Amino acid sequence: MTSDPISDMLTTVRNGQKARLHSVSTPASNLKSEIARVMKEAGYIVDAVTTSEFPKQLIITLKYSDKAVPAITEIKRVSKPGLRNYVAVSKIPAVLDGMGLAILSTSKGVMSGAEAKKAKLGGELICTVA
Repeated sequence: MTSDPISDMLTTVRNGQKARLHSVSTPASNLKSEIARVMKEAGYIVDAVTTSEFPKQLIITLKYSDKAVPAITEIKRVSKPGLRNYVAVSKIPAVLDGMGLAILSTSKGVMSGAEAKKAKLGGELICTVA
């Protein structure tokens, strides 16, 4: 039993990229699937699939450039179980001056910082990806 499964997922992705793995596996949940969906839409991972057999696993296919350089250079958990970090629309960070990705959990679901700004929604800042 882990106290922060989202952080475990991000660490699994970070370690998989450092080890140059093709894909990584983590226990599945709806929130993890939504975070992976946002990362896929932003182009940081190739794909994320949830298996159907028990226990369900989230298989994340990692993305690399032509020279085996990982697409993700830095991935950080911002809001933690012990200290939640909520941001207003005006306080959504621009990761790498807009070149990175902020992932938020809003009242309309999990979305990127750019989508949240467009929808004029604040929320819990889950993580940042660069």
